[in-house]
Amino acid sequence: MNIKRAKQEIERAVLAYLAKDEFGEYCIPTVNQRPILLIGPPGIGKTAIMEQITSKCGIALVAYTITHHTRQSAVGLPFIEKKQYDGREYAVTEYTMSEILASVYDKMEATGCREGILFIDEINCVSETLAPTMLQFLQCKTFGNHKVPKGWIIVAAGNPPEYNKSVREFDVVTLDRVKKIPVEADFSVWKEYAYRSGIHGSILSYLEIKKQNFYDIQTTVDGKIFVTARGWEDLSRILYVYEKNQIPVDEQLIIQYLQHPKIAKDFANYYDLYQKYQNDYQVDEILEGKVKESAVWKLRQGGFDERISVVGLLLAKLNEAFQEWDSKELYINDLFEELKHIKAKFERMDAEQERPEEILEDCIVRYEELTRQKMEASMIEKRRYLARIAVAHTLREDQKEAQKAGAGTSSEVFELMQRQFFEENEKREAQIEKTSCWLEHAFAFLEEVFGSSQEMVIFVTELSMNYFAVQFISENGCDPYHRYNKSLLFSERQSDLLKEIEQIREQIKG
Repeated sequence: MNIKRAKQEIERAVLAYLAKDEFGEYCIPTVNQRPILLIGPPGIGKTAIMEQITSKCGIALVAYTITHHTRQSAVGLPFIEKKQYDGREYAVTEYTMSEILASVYDKMEATGCREGILFIDEINCVSETLAPTMLQFLQCKTFGNHKVPKGWIIVAAGNPPEYNKSVREFDVVTLDRVKKIPVEADFSVWKEYAYRSGIHGSILSYLEIKKQNFYDIQTTVDGKIFVTARGWEDLSRILYVYEKNQIPVDEQLIIQYLQHPKIAKDFANYYDLYQKYQNDYQVDEILEGKVKESAVWKLRQGGFDERISVVGLLLAKLNEAFQEWDSKELYINDLFEELKHIKAKFERMDAEQERPEEILEDCIVRYEELTRQKMEASMIEKRRYLARIAVAHTLREDQKEAQKAGAGTSSEVFELMQRQFFEENEKREAQIEKTSCWLEHAFAFLEEVFGSSQEMVIFVTELSMNYFAVQFISENGCDPYHRYNKSLLFSERQSDLLKEIEQIREQIKG
């Protein structure tokens, strides 16, 4: 199965394992909660989905790559303990708590979250001395003498033997005690994640043209050559930084991330063209509605790769705008909720005989501490964490402004905070207006150049796969998108019907 379906399977297992009966006991006893074992090629996102799952399920996460550990750190160190048996004293070997389990308890202490996922990566690549410990861990949910705490679900991941010569096969006894989920690389699924993560536009448009280059691992006479999803994502990050700092991007950089010479060279050539198209077509001007006839004529005459690249450039710039809008929405919504909470505290102030500055400080500290706990527990997505950081910063700025203005009453303090909120909301409205205009202008340009041809179909399809685009359009509308999307769905249905008719005809002939 692909990583998206694997994520869904893990989410369902988490819900089932953490479900409780009317007495507050787990419906599936801890001893019967099978550890989940993900087996798939490296770099397809096995680790990445763990944070997404814990964030969605509202539980904590402790993650370890077990190949970085020795038997001592996994099991604990031995020490001598005195014990009485049948009236006689004996020296018995005990073990300190495993570093891994200690981290689980530390996480519970720091976050107050009693349930979570303990994720162990590369579990089938451990050393010979640690292998029995891993089998015991999967079979008995223990490290040494210490059990994994109740409410903590074990998820482990490993690579198939063809990808890693250090892999140790699990025996049937162990496999019969786990939920094994095989995972494969899937570009269409990764692309959804890529849009949400802001993967560089050149990578997305390149892989749209050459999907076969998304994932490849080969053994040659010169050793392993490979390209993985992780490689594309890390390359994306370095491309953004190099571009921002005006550092040249060349094949020598790219092959450090795409360790497949042929694909690295091919993408390097494409990246140069992508940059050239960006300059030739002036995408920013197109989105502002300033279309030159020369650009329209040139794109009509361009080859398929050039046309798809320009569509990719438009999508990349739009995705930046969609993400900016999403960040502003999360920020405004969180700020609004926190202001409601502060207002309610102010309204109770007289009865409690507290000063407004003390109440405001308590509210801000509480909000900052809750944000820290959520982040430490991996219970919150990065974009939501950044929104909360922005809210905390705004509240601190409001606090400074209130002190500077000499606001002494709760109504004066809140009026100042409310005024600042309205200013922030106006910025949000401006962001919506700008993004809507960009989207309309992109459709207008593509209509003028291509009409409703294949390029428009690709543009609409890519928008439909983009989480932020779908959220923006569903909340703010876009007539051209709905018109073309409806037409596209009709065309697909018509094509399916024609195929069904053809199949019926073949059956009748037979």
